[in-house]
Amino acid sequence: MSQFINSRRPRRNRKSETIRAMVEETRVTTNDLIFPLFLIDGKNQKTEVNSMPGIFRLSTDLMLKEIEECLRLGIRAFDVFPAVEDQHKDKTATKSYDSNFFYLRALREIKKQFPEACIMTDVAMDPYSSDGHDGLVKDGKILNDETLEILGKMALAQAETGIDILGPSDMMDGRVGYLRNVLDANGFTEVSIMSYTAKYASGFYNPFRDALDSAPKFGDKKTYQMNPANRQEALIEAQLDTEEGADFLMVKPALAYLDIIRLLKDNSSLPIAAYNVSGEYSMVKAAALKGWLDGERVMKETLLSMKRAGADIILTYFAKEFAAIAN
Repeated sequence: MSQFINSRRPRRNRKSETIRAMVEETRVTTNDLIFPLFLIDGKNQKTEVNSMPGIFRLSTDLMLKEIEECLRLGIRAFDVFPAVEDQHKDKTATKSYDSNFFYLRALREIKKQFPEACIMTDVAMDPYSSDGHDGLVKDGKILNDETLEILGKMALAQAETGIDILGPSDMMDGRVGYLRNVLDANGFTEVSIMSYTAKYASGFYNPFRDALDSAPKFGDKKTYQMNPANRQEALIEAQLDTEEGADFLMVKPALAYLDIIRLLKDNSSLPIAAYNVSGEYSMVKAAALKGWLDGERVMKETLLSMKRAGADIILTYFAKEFAAIAN
């Protein structure tokens, strides 16, 4: 029998479920999660996103039922995205700040029915743009500063519905500061901003774009989303967003960027959010449907990895499924 040099045996702290639980360093709870939801116009409308098994586009009446069910499970925060039909899209995203448009009407109803729910919204042109880009387009170029006025109108229209957090997702320059000034000047000082600080030009977004039919009509988003090869650039973005008044910093995607989550956590006093994006969700679901892996186990492990890396908040399509298991 081999002799040990010392008597330390880490396995003693793994020998039973009770002891493993006592020394567990990282835990994911429903308090950590935000559940992204896809809203469509109409009544009693429910369509599954083909590339995201188990995820549906819902009309307002059914979304209210979904939120009620999630609240019972312990999910209390939701990020609502609009799926806009092509006939409502134009080059200047005019429907994005039309108070009678279905998205803004739905937000008012959600907050009326569930004032205790934390509702986050998306501030970006692409769901409403006939070009499919996050900014105004001129001669094939995505304009930065010229888009700000539209985003300001959009942010105000959303804030007026009573929502809690704005998510300026286009990842262009100066967004956070401009929107913070607009909100404050109009009395919405308590509306938070979750900045998409380190949003990478990733291949993991395709199922989301299927869900919203918001893919660019030409080119790509590499001039305003970050290069996946870059790490230090995330610190520059984080510093700018913090100075401009962000309340949360987000890393998107999450799984391929765990090092960036840790980098921001170690260098910022703001809460760090990780977006467990559509492609990450769909990979697990597809492999589980094939029987290649245990979907529930991998779901828990991936969410745990994000929390362990430093995420305080996780936006995930697994939220409801996780909550049902946790309960």
